[in-house]
Amino acid sequence: MQKEKILEILNDWNLWKKKLNTGIERAEYINKALSYLKSNMIIALTGVRRSGKSFILRQIASNLAVNGFGTENILIVNLEDSRFEEPTIQLLDEIYETFLEYLSPNRKPIIMLDEINRVNNWEKWVRTFHELQKGKIIVTGSTSELLNGELATLLTGRHLDMEVFPLNFNEFLKFNKIDITDALDVINKRSDIQKLLKDYIEYGGFPEVVLSNNKKEILLAYFDDIVRKDVVERHSVRKISKLLTLAKFYLANISSHITFSSLERYVVISSDTIEKFSLYLQEVGLIFFLKRFSYSVKEQDKSSKIIYTKDIGLANVIGFKFSENYGKMMENIVAIELMRRSSENRNIEIFYWKDYSGKEIDFIIKDGLKIKEIIQVCYNIENIKTKDRETKILIKAMKEFKLNKALIITDTFEGKEVVNDGFIEYVPLWKWLLIDNSLHKYNEMNKQ
Repeated sequence: MQKEKILEILNDWNLWKKKLNTGIERAEYINKALSYLKSNMIIALTGVRRSGKSFILRQIASNLAVNGFGTENILIVNLEDSRFEEPTIQLLDEIYETFLEYLSPNRKPIIMLDEINRVNNWEKWVRTFHELQKGKIIVTGSTSELLNGELATLLTGRHLDMEVFPLNFNEFLKFNKIDITDALDVINKRSDIQKLLKDYIEYGGFPEVVLSNNKKEILLAYFDDIVRKDVVERHSVRKISKLLTLAKFYLANISSHITFSSLERYVVISSDTIEKFSLYLQEVGLIFFLKRFSYSVKEQDKSSKIIYTKDIGLANVIGFKFSENYGKMMENIVAIELMRRSSENRNIEIFYWKDYSGKEIDFIIKDGLKIKEIIQVCYNIENIKTKDRETKILIKAMKEFKLNKALIITDTFEGKEVVNDGFIEYVPLWKWLLIDNSLHKYNEMNKQ
């Protein structure tokens, strides 16, 4: 590829001679990436398609430039640019040589390779670049497979990972021009916050969807792209209609129990194929599963799983009736937030729990070998029978795991109830979502 053509393409995606649209800042990811850049590690941003990885790259680049790093020392390569036709390792060499020739960086550069998994065997190029200490690298990809397989072997001990999620509720409010910085903001803007929660639960947190008036159309296009581009094309799936049926089934049945064998009759394929397709859908960030908690791994594996989506808007446009399934959507929102909060700590695992009579706890948070927290989600806790049922199972679980507190996330009800030697706290969903982003800090708040 001619250097002049490469330079023309690169110029459209870089800050060298013009300003880029960097969107609304997502400070949590920027700060983490800047911290990671201080290490001698490759940084990998993964996450579902359209969750905002490309804009976060631009925001990182802009932040570096503002703080004196020099735009000539930063290279952003958008490998989804159609002008790059079929990206190869050779093209990566040509891009880097063009960058050196025309920009003449005066320090070790930072190379940002967006959607790197479009390049076959890219891992070897990245490792060589890293080992020769030519600069620092940030890569992004839409699938968790980005860091599986050969890459895990080639880059063992050489990479730091960041999973980018669709907007959390605090970011969602910011995108809607509501900034929450302290307790007074929460009090003054409470009615707006509660109103926007309904929108968040209905349409989810994809940045472009939040800012658009054509939310349903965009979500439908995202679903099609995720399934067809990230799964069908990547894995050469031939049973496309079966894959689509399975994906739509999952999105229409969020917060529900499933087993792969139980879906054979519905999808009309073998449970092995259902399991394989489910893994693909999980890898691209469309869905995720929670296992039942048990001290026996065998028991965990043979029990049914609960299905969730990583963006609730997708479920609502594919198969959910918003008004009829509000409780299930609340539960899914909590599941997403728990996964996001726990993504920074590999010791933390999220499960559901069921006793021998079949009664359930929605979420069990395990930190290392110990259960740290139990959470129930209940839309209508003010109903006496419902409240009695939910508190009984929580008290049982508190005794089982030797905890002195439990949490029920509600629609609007708030309070605290003393039970035996502990207490149950009731927190509205909107308020729980605004609690600081780490589980550790959340637990510290609960102790107060």
